[in-house]
Amino acid sequence: MKKETSRRSFIKKATLGTVGVALTSTANGLSAKSYAKVKGANDRIFVAIQGLGRRYDAYIPPIAQKDNNVELLYLCDVMKSQREKAAKNFSKSIKNKPVLENDIRKIMDDKNVDAIFMATPDHWHTPGACMAMQAGKHVYLEKPCSHNPREGELIVDFQQKYDKVVQMGNQQRSSPTTTEIIKDIHQGVIGKTYKAVAFYSNSRGAVPVPKNVDPPSGLDWGLFQGPAPRKAYTHNIWDYNWHWYGWDYGTAEMGNNATHELDIARWALNVDRPTNVNVNAGKYQFVEDGWSMYDTMDATFRFADNKTITWDGKSRNKYSTYCRNRGTIIYGSKGSVFVNGDGYQLFNLKGELLKEKEFAGDETGIALGGGGDMSTMHAVNFFDAIRGKAKLTSPIEQGVVSQLLTHYANISYRIGKSFDVDDKTGRIYDRDAMNLWGREYEPGWEPKL
Repeated sequence: MKKETSRRSFIKKATLGTVGVALTSTANGLSAKSYAKVKGANDRIFVAIQGLGRRYDAYIPPIAQKDNNVELLYLCDVMKSQREKAAKNFSKSIKNKPVLENDIRKIMDDKNVDAIFMATPDHWHTPGACMAMQAGKHVYLEKPCSHNPREGELIVDFQQKYDKVVQMGNQQRSSPTTTEIIKDIHQGVIGKTYKAVAFYSNSRGAVPVPKNVDPPSGLDWGLFQGPAPRKAYTHNIWDYNWHWYGWDYGTAEMGNNATHELDIARWALNVDRPTNVNVNAGKYQFVEDGWSMYDTMDATFRFADNKTITWDGKSRNKYSTYCRNRGTIIYGSKGSVFVNGDGYQLFNLKGELLKEKEFAGDETGIALGGGGDMSTMHAVNFFDAIRGKAKLTSPIEQGVVSQLLTHYANISYRIGKSFDVDDKTGRIYDRDAMNLWGREYEPGWEPKL
């Protein structure tokens, strides 16, 4: 499949297309009361970014694009070098100089800020988003939208109380090709769906065994921990490896990457919560290193109407079981579909290719940080929703349902057994599992309505 459109022209066309869809959505989907609450269609949106690691690059195009009428007021990170690096990179695309800030709470107090992009470590996501909504801000929240199931409940409660726009950063929901094939699947192009296989393979290497050392110069270690209970600093935990060193900050590969594919699988099968969860996982590569979680996981989620989603995750073995590094396969009574960020392929029951379509823009796959045209479209949709011109492509109330699958899998791994789920409430029929429904907070940091 060849790419027929340049990145620049694609963004322009995609943005115009988004506006067209947005205007239709306004007429059909938003009440006069809701529209009255949103920002004017031509008003400038003032934003801040919290978390300036590997993800913030994805926000440069939508913020810098003149037609979006957005101004960046703050760049916030607990590491001084991250703030300075981000400021330098943004200066190539925007004229104003955003204020560099260490503490997001100071930004929350600025009433000029309309919205916050949050790309922090996982343990900050829900507390930070709830804090922002209480301060009157809209939120673009990167995955995972919660650190545990209880936080999923909390963030929806906060959104409903404060009536803010909260977009989850599962960007494939904004892909035109994915949206197209999911619609076709729902209309029966492969018959009745019954199974989806979501997968991810990467070649992450060994990580150091944790050792207590002084925090690096420029890092506010206390603020990095934020909502998490205080503990001693260990070597370079602040720089991405927090993903693999226990459950204080990260959610392992399920929260890190499975979120995306499981969301597509759930969307395609048109299911919500499972009735049963079963996991087989372990650490199989670099067994003597500091990685303290599973690096390989097979998970099975069973749903009503005899539907199943399976997850095949290999963080440190890049063997391409399905001839791709990541994606989702959906099976139906009349055929099957493969879909990922690059596009989709439609097959009949003989395995013959009936149709394929490539996503015309650029979007990184398993590279750290990601970013590209799909991310730009997702952010533009967020801006349009704030202005009342569009419905969100990934509203938080849908995001938390997909995120719940990753939490179920992590809980099953941690307690070493499968369990049944009440598919109406999401609660687990297992006492050991329910002990991990929430988490401990540093005193004073727990989100409270």
